[in-house]
Amino acid sequence: MCGIAGIISPIASLCNEHQLKKMAEAIAHRGPDGEGFWINANNNVGLAHRRLAIIDLSPQAAQPMHYLNRYSIVYNGEIYNFPELKKELKKAGYHFNTSSDTEVILAAYDCYKEKCLPYFDGMFAFAIWDSVEQKLFAARDRMGEKPFYYHNQKGLFCFASEMKALWAVEVPKEADNKMLLNYLTLGTVQHASDASRTFFKGIFSLPAAHFLTWQNEVLSVHHYWQLDKQITSNIDEQTAILQLNDYFNQSVKMRLRSDVPVGTSLSGGLDSSSIVASIKQQQPFDLHTFSAVFPGFEKDESAAIREITNQFNITNHLVTPTAEACILDFEKLMYHQEEPITSSSVYAQYRVYQMAKAHDIKVLLDGQGADEIFAGYHKYAHWFLQELINKNRFSLFIKEKQQLKANQVQFRWDIKNVLAAYLPSHVAIAVEKKAYANMVGHSDINPDFLACTKGREWDGLHKPIVTKLNDILYFDVKHQGLETLLRYADRNAMAHGCEVRLPFLQHDLVKFAFSLPSTFKIQNGYMKSILRKTMQTKLPASIVWNAEKVAFEPPQKIWMKTPSFVDYLHESKKALVNKNILKPSVLHNPAVPKSAYMSDNYDWRYLCVARI
Repeated sequence: MCGIAGIISPIASLCNEHQLKKMAEAIAHRGPDGEGFWINANNNVGLAHRRLAIIDLSPQAAQPMHYLNRYSIVYNGEIYNFPELKKELKKAGYHFNTSSDTEVILAAYDCYKEKCLPYFDGMFAFAIWDSVEQKLFAARDRMGEKPFYYHNQKGLFCFASEMKALWAVEVPKEADNKMLLNYLTLGTVQHASDASRTFFKGIFSLPAAHFLTWQNEVLSVHHYWQLDKQITSNIDEQTAILQLNDYFNQSVKMRLRSDVPVGTSLSGGLDSSSIVASIKQQQPFDLHTFSAVFPGFEKDESAAIREITNQFNITNHLVTPTAEACILDFEKLMYHQEEPITSSSVYAQYRVYQMAKAHDIKVLLDGQGADEIFAGYHKYAHWFLQELINKNRFSLFIKEKQQLKANQVQFRWDIKNVLAAYLPSHVAIAVEKKAYANMVGHSDINPDFLACTKGREWDGLHKPIVTKLNDILYFDVKHQGLETLLRYADRNAMAHGCEVRLPFLQHDLVKFAFSLPSTFKIQNGYMKSILRKTMQTKLPASIVWNAEKVAFEPPQKIWMKTPSFVDYLHESKKALVNKNILKPSVLHNPAVPKSAYMSDNYDWRYLCVARI
């Protein structure tokens, strides 16, 4: 896990060690264990690296790494199956000088070229310069756990793990006003139909499951892996439970491979508790876990955390973020995140990773992704019910609707949902129109700012046609939702020189989850039913069968009522009024505190936009 950067340019003032060092310094937090630089003989290609040593701690594994007097690489991530790949490559005649996964990537690329990517089980963003073909090859992992940003103009191509490294070499930091407008009014942080878009003009993100090539100033971007959202499995539920157990345990086992200590986050919910159970089942070492708690808050999960801590005899470390601490850390948090965040839960996660670093834990396993692939959020309930109606499964619809309500799953249901079940394309159009109306009709937005997006009002408002539960899960995983959460986790962990690994996002496990029928995911009024059944013999029933989804949520509404937060919000509004983004009248409006996951969380968004 590291920070990477690079420059390709024939202009000496752009491609030199001074420029590379500025890029590396901007992302030094990602790699506190060392740095390295390389410029080719033609002085037109430069690579920079900041090292976080996790696998093979020796100096020989430092980067940029060179191979066969032809390839040079900078790489961020982990290839978990690199020992197995190494054995196969040795059979093919390749030799290795290190115990690192970096060298395995280089050998695999020489052996398979662009087709090497399907062989990798891991999270990665890397760039390889081929001195023979004078070609750059860069790739990002299937789920998008590791970031890769780039800027491309005539005479300059540069890339980095974070945008601040591009800004360090004078790539303009200019907001894309349409992306800002979407965030301020609708809360969307990703572009729904263009995964390469960021909040800044001229800076692009290589989408998940894509690779790019740059040769002779020609940039090409290609897809290399596609998630199939069609339900293809016809196995019975018990067999599915056994297979899920095997997939999950294998994923956890692979993500324990490390030459430094490994710990986990522990929220007290099903996902993080499942990871703890799997670790203790497979490798009963002295496990350290890290949790954010909020004593007295109705959604505090201290009791569940204690239950898991006691059952598995693990060492748990607690942190209690506060409103005052959040304000003190806010600018630093936004510096690391670079783009806006949707709620204060991101800050709570930031503090958890900070605490792990303070206890010398460099690697943390975390539970992101389970809710998106197994339908854990309450918002998925009405899509599931609409699917049942669409398939004429009326008796099951009545039963599930009653049981979801009995379990206090929060969802809206009326005649519009029945119509949506039969007219999904009409509903997608209607939802887009509603989003458009909410955006252009927002009472706080300065008309001049709205006018600057004229002609692009619909940009980014794409809504999917949903005929089955998998359609909306796919949209959240591939287009709008998961990518944002992965950005939060990567930046928060790397801000403290810590690596986060996500067992639920192993690509074969994700494919398996999408192959299963909806009734395996939501059943008898329980979200994530198959995961619950898989874990029911390993975890306390109070955690497995806790029907109310408790998100990782701080007391944001309470925080935003404190005088210091109110003052901070007012200053943020002033800054946005001065930039003609908000109307002057907002300065006379009282603060409207909202809980972390409310859809109309406008004041929180003003805080974020003022600090990016």
